[in-house]
Amino acid sequence: MARHLCAIDQGTTQTTVMVLSDQLEILSRVSREFPQIYPHPGWVEHDPEAIWTSVSGALGSALRKAGITGDDLAGIGITNQRETTVLWERATGRPVHNAIVWQCRRTADLCDELRKAGHAETVSAATGLVLDPYFSGTKVRWILDTVAGARARADAGELAFGTVDSYLVWKLTGGASHVTDLSNASRTLLCNIHRGEWDPELLGLLDVPASLLPRIAGCAEVVGETRGVDGLPDGIPIAGMAGDQQAALFGQACFSEGSVKCTYGTGSFLMMNVGGSPVSSSRGLLTTVAWKLDDRITYALEGSLFIAGAAVQWLRDGMGLISNAPEVERLALEVPDSGGVIFVPALAGLGAPHWRPEARGIISGLTRSTTRAHLARACLEGIALQVSDLIDAMQLDADRPLDVLKVDGGAAANDLLMQMQSDVLQTTLSRPVNLETTAIGAAFLAGLGTGVWKDTDAIRLAWKEERRFEPSLTLETANAIRQRWREAVAKA
Repeated sequence: MARHLCAIDQGTTQTTVMVLSDQLEILSRVSREFPQIYPHPGWVEHDPEAIWTSVSGALGSALRKAGITGDDLAGIGITNQRETTVLWERATGRPVHNAIVWQCRRTADLCDELRKAGHAETVSAATGLVLDPYFSGTKVRWILDTVAGARARADAGELAFGTVDSYLVWKLTGGASHVTDLSNASRTLLCNIHRGEWDPELLGLLDVPASLLPRIAGCAEVVGETRGVDGLPDGIPIAGMAGDQQAALFGQACFSEGSVKCTYGTGSFLMMNVGGSPVSSSRGLLTTVAWKLDDRITYALEGSLFIAGAAVQWLRDGMGLISNAPEVERLALEVPDSGGVIFVPALAGLGAPHWRPEARGIISGLTRSTTRAHLARACLEGIALQVSDLIDAMQLDADRPLDVLKVDGGAAANDLLMQMQSDVLQTTLSRPVNLETTAIGAAFLAGLGTGVWKDTDAIRLAWKEERRFEPSLTLETANAIRQRWREAVAKA
């Protein structure tokens, strides 16, 4: 039996394909970037065919680099940028418009109209989400209302809608499978997360015909087989699917209720497994589907921060204090603490749990003795303090304490940042051997769907910890830092 797995991690700026063994040994890793399209201020698009070219090119290169053929693969797992919306012709597979990316704000006015009409509570109760252009439903409506003939063709059953996972499965199977998984469906504003089904009331509210929609599948089941893909034999099972943050939660083996992961990238994404019943937030967090395995749905609380690693990029590009991102750790280690300097990285407003889009970045506590090293240290500390506020809100919403925070993403490689996070949280951090947990999660799901792993207990054994971080500050010192932080946030 073939036991190698292929993970497609289709992100916002690039596609990464990894080939892994069942022991999570990475046999190859290949990335392909694709263009970003900005037709108007605040609008963001992708060419779906450019996305597909990046996927198909990376697939072939990854297999060649791994020294294996497609026949050696047990299955393919897909994880993807969530909410990005594609409509294409069923007959040809050609997109009817560029994909509208999750970042795009073009449907803000429609969301405002729906809120003013009193629909926000209905949407939130069914989906766990808020009425925001971030999500897919209003993007679909925009394409149907704007592209000539699109609505008539949709009503006639000629068009298909999908998030990127759905579009890739269609392409990988030669158009044989039109399917999404429940974690991605839960991000569309069209899915009732309590029933795990498309919601007729929401479809009517957003004027989206049911004929457009893919079948909703579980996250670890065979949803199709490859057909007609250059460089791949026909018949490879596509057996794992999840949105990127849900895949990271799964890749961190956060299978127990109350387990939490934080992904540190350009922004930070926090997610908690809350078990088999959804938990509503009163603190600005989202309720979402983590995954569906067999007939069991697991739910999550999610919070996102706009700025994490982007603050370090600002020190590099905006301020010229460092020449490359890794240098920030070396610079910050030149001083024992921030010297009382607090940096609130509200460079794009403040997200959850504050939700203050008007907020602006602030640096406080400067003195004549402040140096570049103090600013570098305050920048890293500001990232950790933002995450701590989000974790506080999540613990209160879920009514349970955090025992261990699992960390991943590129910035999680920064030992000093991770130590600061442990210190201000007064909590243990656990970092895995492989920080690319979105791809690992897709591989886990594909392996579960094809029998490489029997169950999540077997996956838990496959997951490997690289290092733990324990608090090195006293509770009193940590509380003093957080109090200075709260005072600075109030001024931002």
